[in-house]
Amino acid sequence: MTKAVFLDRDGVINRYDQPVNKPTDLILYPWTADSIKKLNQADFKVYIVTNQGGIESGYFTAQDLDEIHQHLINELQQKEATIDDIAYCPHFKSDCECRKPKPGMILNLADKYNIELTDSYLVGDRKSDIIAGNQAGCTTIKLGAKCPEADYSLETLEDAVDIILKIEEEPKN
Repeated sequence: MTKAVFLDRDGVINRYDQPVNKPTDLILYPWTADSIKKLNQADFKVYIVTNQGGIESGYFTAQDLDEIHQHLINELQQKEATIDDIAYCPHFKSDCECRKPKPGMILNLADKYNIELTDSYLVGDRKSDIIAGNQAGCTTIKLGAKCPEADYSLETLEDAVDIILKIEEEPKN
């Protein structure tokens, strides 16, 4: 079984001062590429799980989102960082199993790639991310304001990766 880190997108790997509706709206934090690269080097699979209700709401299309994500992948590859897959929920009002706080995106990726969820992590900046990660059985890390439901509350993805790597160094019982 493989271990993974599931990352929310907006507010975790990129700034979210305004909606990301086109590739030029996606501005990575300065630490994003190095943080993801460290996870790659530690043999973690890295996945993005992101609610993108703007599709159902009509702000952008699935094709627009594909272009945004291709831009993201290219930016990271230039810095030798790899995202293994991106899952998104296009729904906003529809009752679905994929929109966080439901764990559908995480569970689907875990099934697709043979991921051991109890050895994996979810990093998000909203309570809905943490609830989804907890329901999936991951260790959860909340960025920004503290969240009692999270295993850890930290400031940045860089901080989260430092904690993950420290946890992984500890001897397992």
